Amino acid sequence: METLERLRHQLDNLGDLHTLVTTMKALSAASIRQYERAEESLRDYYRTIEMGLHVALQDLPAHTVTAATAPGEARLAAILFGSDHGLCGRLNEDLCDYALERLDATATEPGRRRHLVVGARLAASLEHRGHTPIDVHRLPGGAKQITATVQRLLLQIDQWREQEGVHYVYLFYNRHSGGARYHPTGFELLPVNLDRFHRLKQTPWPTRIRPTFNQGRESLLRQLLHQYLFVSLFRACAESQSSEHSSRLATLQTAERNLDDYRQEVTAQYRRARQNLITAELLDIVSGFEALRQGDD
Repeated sequence: METLERLRHQLDNLGDLHTLVTTMKALSAASIRQYERAEESLRDYYRTIEMGLHVALQDLPAHTVTAATAPGEARLAAILFGSDHGLCGRLNEDLCDYALERLDATATEPGRRRHLVVGARLAASLEHRGHTPIDVHRLPGGAKQITATVQRLLLQIDQWREQEGVHYVYLFYNRHSGGARYHPTGFELLPVNLDRFHRLKQTPWPTRIRPTFNQGRESLLRQLLHQYLFVSLFRACAESQSSEHSSRLATLQTAERNLDDYRQEVTAQYRRARQNLITAELLDIVSGFEALRQGDD
């Protein structure tokens, strides 16, 4: 009887756990779509910024804005997007290893690097590898909060450049590849490589006439580059969040399958134990009946 009650209690707990996993799956699936929509909403705007920079630079020779400081002597900062919570596989570890490998390749002295991390789990992975972040930001709770996070990062970048002499800023995040797939990626956010905007002249212009501008070129470039940085950080945050929830959804789906298999196993044990108990009770009744009949004889 004790075994039967234990198995019944175990089945109840497994049912509660299954409900929890199902709820978490639904939340992850909804979050994926939310961040995908946020990223999609910026594609046309990002394209507009690219074309604006092309127009502002089209009559200038192609060049790259670079820092004058040699790589080994330069101050470098990196912004890394990870996760605040677990159940997302090796998402943080993979990004951490990728980012450190890329940063080591810059030949910048470790003491001249700064790491700003968005995501507590990624910060822990970075510290485990011997690199303490100068600051750790929590991820936005939803797509509508991404803008506030990006604005804080832009202020930090301004502070690095104006007060701390940072010459290079790198951006690292996980890019969603569809389904549960993602891959770590990163690029040099600052200084901006302006050559890529010159290459747009090889792309057909969407209208018959290319636009011109009448305000100062320097002012226009400053405004466009600010928007370029904003969109780059926003997209990195949105894609990182999509990757996190996709990885978590895959983990939860695996957990759900394992849970279903275990529930079937425990259910079979419960049924066998219940059948054994019923059989034992029937045997007791038969034995008692036989004893009474023999007593009457």
